[in-house]
Amino acid sequence: MNDKHTTRRPSSSALRRLAVGLLSLSLAAFGALAQGNSQATPASANRKVSPDLVDVANGGNSHGARWVQDEPGGRMVNVIITVDPKGDAQLQGLRRAVQGNGGSVYRRFGSINGVLVKLPAARLADVAARSDVVYVSPNRSVAATRSFLETTTGAYDTRYDIPYKTLNGSGVGIAILDSGIMASHAAFRDANGNSRVTARVDLTASSSTAGTGTNATSSLTGSTSTFLDPYGHGTLVASVAAARSFGSSPDAQGIAPAASLIDVRVLDANGVGDVATVLAGIDWVLANAKAKNIRVLNISLGTSSTDSYTVDPLCHAVRVAVAAGITVVAAAGNYGQSATGSELYGTISSPGDEPSVITVGSANPKGTTYRSDDVVNNFSSRGPTRGSYTDSTGAVVHDNLLKPDLVAPGNKDIAALSTDSLGTTQNLLAASYPSLVIQGSTTGTGLMYASGTSFATPAVAGAVAMLLQANPGLTPPLIKAILQYSAQAIPGNLLQQGAGLLNVEGAVDVARVLLPDIASRIAAGSLKVGDNLLAPYQSFPNPYDSIADQGFYWSRTVFLGGRHVFAGRDLFLKYQAVWDPELLWVGNTVSTTDVAYDASGAVTGSVAGTMTTGALLSSGVRQLDPALGTSSYLLQTGMFTPTANILNMINLGQGVVLSQGLVLAEGLVLAEGVVLSEGLVLAEGLVLAEGLVLAEGVVLSEGLVLAETASTPVPIEDPTLDFFGEP
Repeated sequence: MNDKHTTRRPSSSALRRLAVGLLSLSLAAFGALAQGNSQATPASANRKVSPDLVDVANGGNSHGARWVQDEPGGRMVNVIITVDPKGDAQLQGLRRAVQGNGGSVYRRFGSINGVLVKLPAARLADVAARSDVVYVSPNRSVAATRSFLETTTGAYDTRYDIPYKTLNGSGVGIAILDSGIMASHAAFRDANGNSRVTARVDLTASSSTAGTGTNATSSLTGSTSTFLDPYGHGTLVASVAAARSFGSSPDAQGIAPAASLIDVRVLDANGVGDVATVLAGIDWVLANAKAKNIRVLNISLGTSSTDSYTVDPLCHAVRVAVAAGITVVAAAGNYGQSATGSELYGTISSPGDEPSVITVGSANPKGTTYRSDDVVNNFSSRGPTRGSYTDSTGAVVHDNLLKPDLVAPGNKDIAALSTDSLGTTQNLLAASYPSLVIQGSTTGTGLMYASGTSFATPAVAGAVAMLLQANPGLTPPLIKAILQYSAQAIPGNLLQQGAGLLNVEGAVDVARVLLPDIASRIAAGSLKVGDNLLAPYQSFPNPYDSIADQGFYWSRTVFLGGRHVFAGRDLFLKYQAVWDPELLWVGNTVSTTDVAYDASGAVTGSVAGTMTTGALLSSGVRQLDPALGTSSYLLQTGMFTPTANILNMINLGQGVVLSQGLVLAEGLVLAEGVVLSEGLVLAEGLVLAEGLVLAEGVVLSEGLVLAETASTPVPIEDPTLDFFGEP
């Protein structure tokens, strides 16, 4: 078993771990040497062992390294030992030493004087102390050069984390609701050279039907179109989610390079569509999800909406998709900063303001794979959501929901550039911003830079595909919670970054230890709140990861109820009613969306309802709202609490542990009769601090404000605002 899944707490710094490891190689560790070998000093032996091997041999975290196996008899390591034979050409002395210390010799090399051996970690020092040993190093994994995006998100580190299974999104379909995908681009080929864009529909054509769009489906093979993505945005988005490395351009590889892609075109050659076309696109996905194996829906577009999510048509459509078991990932928007540089709160666009979707903001990796310098991009939209409705007294009531849910790299991502089929015509974005083109191409190998929450979103969509490959039984709300819980806190508050920065490795670690049939058991009604969710012979992972050689603790926070922050492993060790995708808890209301299907599995409709009694959460879950306090920009409390501060609260044991769970019965009652309030509510009209701007509705660009008509333009995030990214 991987030692990440033990309860050992890693040291606070890699340097300290190394120092402790070296000191722990005491004189006693070198006492028993193989017969006939002269003894070396401990200091000289230390210099002969790779530092990461020293750390792991002394109980350090292996971070899923394939050369480490934790077996019932103790930790074993696969290492390469280079030697100076000194007349022992067959290395008989070394072989006896390895075997005498409980190890095995697997291979003698011809190109070097050395052997591949498997040794008990506790006996490594005995063998390393031999005078004929030159150096001992781990039998590290070797693979094709990893991309920047894979490295900084941890996707590469978890590719081979599950025995006998390569995690690359294989078997999972991601629908890209956008401006089209250049299916012939090399980034979208499979191992046999065939396109992984398995289906497409163009709903911008005048002949497209407004219903399910089934009759508008076309096969890629028989398509007569010469330019599948003339705007260029959809190809970039699909590339971040699922590009495969090609030629001499490894940096273009996306998060899930073997996932299937479904092209649902709803934006025209200028990157503009309307609400009706987007709704038709979602309808098409619902009608074809089972037939096309669509498990993930990526929406890297948005519109302004002053309407509450409860009545917004786009929000309603994505809610049905989530209830049908499709994980919807939506862009937060690129409106976090005014033209004068002021930070704008309340700028989440629709449908990213819908509570059940995974709403993604943009982080800036600063051009390094190290995550310690990552920050939230200034342009990334901030919460809370500001859609509103008018109540029976005539008062305007804002939704004020916690968003975004997390952030992902979305600054100068390298992605595929679309052209027409002959490669003679560039897309509009490339033509408009030639400085962003990395390499042009006439053969489907072009690349360009892309920045914005549009491109942070598919990074999360690709991660979702990997989670579903690792555990097909996950539900959309459970997937969102896993991504939040395993995220890394970076500078910024809850309204800027949500739970933190995407951590693919940690998310997969949680997914793989849970039961593989959770979704089907929820659908069958065979799970009740508090039931075990941990798979047999599994233990919950240690909430710590290392990416690009930098360690960090997970955020361990999850947003529930729209305005509440929870923590605790029991969220995942036990079944919570909120993991049912047909339930939606916001404030003091739990709504239900019952989805209807036809005989083929296509969604034919839905019925809304309200849950009035029953348990929502089990005991053992910790609620952090009381520790966060009332929302204040000046005091950095409530919704404005820095995400890193919440990690400190968790470590200090702050918050309220639910002793009797959370029960819905005449309102939400917490533990011993304490009534759960409406959570973190930002008071209307309250001036929090000079310079803080709380947007009343989201105006994406001049003249493009959502009205009650289907012809209102729906732009993608305006590339003139942020396409060049931030330094």
